[in-house]
Amino acid sequence: MYILGVWDGHDAGAALLQDGKIIFASNEERYTRRKLEIKFPVNSVNAALRYAGIKPTDIDTVAFPTTEFAKTMTRVFPYQMEVYYKFRRRKLPLRPRLEWWMHMMKYGQTGIGVLPGCDGISKIVVSKHLRSMGFKQFKLHAVDHHTSHATGAAFTCGFDKALVITMDGLGDGLCGSISTLENGKLTRRSRIRARDSIGIFYEQVTNIVGMRELEDEGKVMAMADYSFPFKFEENKLRDLYAVNGTSIRAKYGAAAQYNFLSRIAWTMPREQFAYMAQQLLENVLVQLVQNAITEYGIGNIALSGGLFANVKANMKVRELDAVKEWYVFPHMGDGGIALGAAMQVDYELNGTHSYPFDNAYLGDEFDDNAVETALKADPTLSYESDSDRMSHAAELINDDNYVFWYQGRMEYGPRALGDRSILAKSGSDDVKEKLNIYVKQREWYQPFAPSMLRSDADKLLESVKGYDRFMTMAYKAKDDKKALMQSVVHIDLTARPHMVGDENPNYRDLLTAVKKRTKYGIVLNTSFNIHGQPIVMSPQDAIATMKKTKTKHMFLNDFYVENKEA
Repeated sequence: MYILGVWDGHDAGAALLQDGKIIFASNEERYTRRKLEIKFPVNSVNAALRYAGIKPTDIDTVAFPTTEFAKTMTRVFPYQMEVYYKFRRRKLPLRPRLEWWMHMMKYGQTGIGVLPGCDGISKIVVSKHLRSMGFKQFKLHAVDHHTSHATGAAFTCGFDKALVITMDGLGDGLCGSISTLENGKLTRRSRIRARDSIGIFYEQVTNIVGMRELEDEGKVMAMADYSFPFKFEENKLRDLYAVNGTSIRAKYGAAAQYNFLSRIAWTMPREQFAYMAQQLLENVLVQLVQNAITEYGIGNIALSGGLFANVKANMKVRELDAVKEWYVFPHMGDGGIALGAAMQVDYELNGTHSYPFDNAYLGDEFDDNAVETALKADPTLSYESDSDRMSHAAELINDDNYVFWYQGRMEYGPRALGDRSILAKSGSDDVKEKLNIYVKQREWYQPFAPSMLRSDADKLLESVKGYDRFMTMAYKAKDDKKALMQSVVHIDLTARPHMVGDENPNYRDLLTAVKKRTKYGIVLNTSFNIHGQPIVMSPQDAIATMKKTKTKHMFLNDFYVENKEA
């Protein structure tokens, strides 16, 4: 039995289940090359079918999330979504009145959930898209937004019993939920209204400091550490949100809050304003999780929703004494809800409540014939088969080079996990700066992250609690490892590590080869893309990026590739 999940909103994508297993999941941006694509995921759906070797007519069950009023309107009038996408990504000329109007329109709809008729209208539009792709006899299931987030986390966390907490901007009238997972059953215990969204708060802060909301929140988190620190009692934003048990209450509505934040931000450096916002977010999430654990007596937590992309806040939650084990769904934002929706329908139809999920390599894969065909098309590249590419790459990295590393199936989610990565030495600021200047071109205050052997994690990091194979949590580097990790830690010596075990043998062997040369299996690992673009998907994408950035070294499946024009 196949179940297809589709999501046609922010970071659109598709996922395919077969007989209780995840066989494919990907996002539309990788195919259209538009970051966080919003259009119906035609390419993602076709890629899933192609990978499974099936036709649209082989699928009779389709799930999709979110039928709130605002989303339903953009399904009916997709031009609205496209205009907002370009406005949010600052692809339209600055027009202050338009900016104000767009924000007020968005915030005016914040509290509107699913109105009568929304489900039916959304199903009509989604069905029309599917039929145009060749789908015929299928049953379409609408799934609540936060149920999709929660199910994705609950059914992949591996816990028999857990608290499942979702937090994001908003979806279907909510910004968050708290559920319990017991004996394979997920039961919602608490709902947090969209009107009280601290996710919307963080989006507003991102916009006010001159960045792109729904995209640059990680930059705000990074910038916050460059402020002079102060106690929470001195934070001018501290009263905006109050946590009462397992609920959150906002002092203002979204529009009034935006105006208040704009006035506060006007009076101070943006680093200080970012620090206030990050400090408030951390305090709210820590209180909420602590209260939920106390109320339900469950110390294992599974987290999902866009707010849990904030690895510094995640670290504060992890450090709670009451937390026993933790898990953050690797595609925590809206890009992951197509998979969550499919899982929820699989549960309702078949009772499936647990999925093997030891890795996130769920996307496209290209064999060596496809890779060599792409390489032959470009005479400026030389290439050769490299049976010892792991040792070769480790040697280049050790000699202060950065290398493009493209192997196997594409990762699912926002993080590069060793199949679509750019790698460099973890202890060289010079190489880091070269990489940033010629390839990544990110803001100076954004840190890079490390990949490390799982067996070395507790030797390099303090208080290792859990196995983060998905790069979802911040840790503090040990004092005596500062020099080894100087290119992969932030100014406060925190890092967002990717811990590598047997789930990726090629990458594990590369790190092992690095360890032979440096004592520890650790490298700088950043996503294989130019800043502001999606991670590369195909060999052609990888080659185009290599040429545009004039990069010299690339490992493309079994081939070592050298750019003659580097």
